[in-house]
Amino acid sequence: MPIPDKTSAEAYLPYTKSKCLRPSRGKAWRDLKAWIHEPLRETAALAMPGVSEAYLAWTFTGEAEFQEREGNGPWITHRIKAGSFFLTTGGGPYECRWKTLSPEPFLSMMVFVELPLLTRAMEEVFGADAPKVRLRDMSAFTDPDLNWMMEGVRQELMARRASVLRVQGLAHLIAMHLARNYAEIPKDLHGANPSLPGYKLQQVTDWIEAHLDAEFDLDALAAMAGLSKFHFHRLFKQATGVSPAKYQLTARMNEARRRLRETKQSVIAIALDIGFSSPSHFAQVFRRETRLTPSEYRRQP
Repeated sequence: MPIPDKTSAEAYLPYTKSKCLRPSRGKAWRDLKAWIHEPLRETAALAMPGVSEAYLAWTFTGEAEFQEREGNGPWITHRIKAGSFFLTTGGGPYECRWKTLSPEPFLSMMVFVELPLLTRAMEEVFGADAPKVRLRDMSAFTDPDLNWMMEGVRQELMARRASVLRVQGLAHLIAMHLARNYAEIPKDLHGANPSLPGYKLQQVTDWIEAHLDAEFDLDALAAMAGLSKFHFHRLFKQATGVSPAKYQLTARMNEARRRLRETKQSVIAIALDIGFSSPSHFAQVFRRETRLTPSEYRRQP
């Protein structure tokens, strides 16, 4: 099954192939989503989608060799044990795999910090510069302060009834800790996003618009920009406001509208020329985007 570029916190766990031992439930968990889970002891490469929320993975029992990579890049190896953290802050899909090295269970907790809370923390720390701030992606790091906060979250997950006040307090502490210690304003941030140079962005968008019939290929577009697909997806969206896939779809719809207005080309020919495998799929997408069928759009004065 294809892996989406991004998914929700609630839908993320199944991609890890882990056994959920304790999920967060109830009104206490408004600002945090958390799961205690038991990963497989060994796994082949798993494709993982990105998420919108700040995502913390915390190992509290066991030891493992963990590898990750972005796109077709090299595998980066980490040795993780109790107290190891990963901080992931969005972007596109990536791959990971691991092998347990210790006989005891390999147990982890995943925590997602809801965006409204994290935004408030950024505003308190950075003031008017908050919209420019980015959390850093961090792998296999330790943090004693964050460790005791996560231990508190684990205690509330294990409680028969989580304390609303304590969970909310921990959520605010975690968000503020991330803002103070793992957030920064990129030094080269000017305008929309200089991390994806204008000429590279132009090269990619020109290629998309000149090859509307090409199947969407995130790897190829990222290679064109000289980036991993993980970082390309993020930087492209920051620069344009939409994902690469959405940009391609918009370009296709713009060309379809132009041809419907300015030519007598058949709907079938237009659909095939701009990359749709069937006229019915084209009609479905066109109606979703414009609220009109292609024929209705063509008949408009």
